[in-house]
Amino acid sequence: MPSLTIIARRETWPLRETFIISRGAKTAAETVVAEVSDGMHRGRGEAVPYARYGETVDGTLTAIQSVADRISARSDLTQLLKPGAALNALDCAFWDYESKRTGVSLTKLAGLAEPTEKITAFTLSLDTPDVMADKAARVPHLSLLKLKLGGDGDDLRMRAVRQARPDARLIVDANEAWTAETIAPLLTVAAECRIELIEQPLPAGHDEILRVITHLVPLCADESVHTADDVERLLGLYDAVNIKLDKAGGLTGAIRLLNEARRHNLKIMIGSMVATSLAVAPAMLLAPYADWIDLDGPLLLAHDRADGLHIENGIVYPPIPKLWG
Repeated sequence: MPSLTIIARRETWPLRETFIISRGAKTAAETVVAEVSDGMHRGRGEAVPYARYGETVDGTLTAIQSVADRISARSDLTQLLKPGAALNALDCAFWDYESKRTGVSLTKLAGLAEPTEKITAFTLSLDTPDVMADKAARVPHLSLLKLKLGGDGDDLRMRAVRQARPDARLIVDANEAWTAETIAPLLTVAAECRIELIEQPLPAGHDEILRVITHLVPLCADESVHTADDVERLLGLYDAVNIKLDKAGGLTGAIRLLNEARRHNLKIMIGSMVATSLAVAPAMLLAPYADWIDLDGPLLLAHDRADGLHIENGIVYPPIPKLWG
């Protein structure tokens, strides 16, 4: 195995407009890009440190730098890093490097089906019912919309968007903002509005009530699921899991989570943080196995990186090797 050089850097990507969820707002995507090189071949991976899990860009860069001289292969990573942004960036960089070095496609290296184009959800950030309805009406060419909700007024938000887009498929993400008292009436409204899926209605660790309430709409774990080790606890609480490489520990961990969730007949969403096509590309390898994909991050940026994913009318196409893989 040739000697490897591993570096990491911060990148800032301005957003097209302010992105708002129940926990706050952001105007730019702050990402970490890791590179693995042997002097002839180079692999890249991008990750998004997430404050919800105590991560920062500086902390992620420090974590990568602290282990860089002890890594000679992808198999070393899980011995040195816990699942999170640092592991994701390095894991995806190594997958890319292995494909570039061997000339073998990522799908063959990972034992996955060939990715094909797939409809992605397009996210409407949290706002007033009228503003969210107006934004939904402005994208009549997009068939699958995801509504960011925030607690108070969510019933009005769902009804307003449904009225504005009676034709659209709708999923919602409460980002842990509902409560044990509000979830039942909000589920009733969601069913009336023909919502397909509700992500993380209750705070992680405070979702045991989901075992005894009627799931009028399928419920998807997001903050409650990180790795394959979490699946056992979710059974009976959720109907689906949202697999994100930043939580799972890169593509390697995401494949483990995918296989474990499918073994228990859970439905699959493939998601990502707000990031560039470089972060989204590895997640596209899991798209053939997904019931929903939420990989619209590049569409939320003021501009994406060169050779980014081709996304047209809500359809995401597989990455080209020049980007990743």
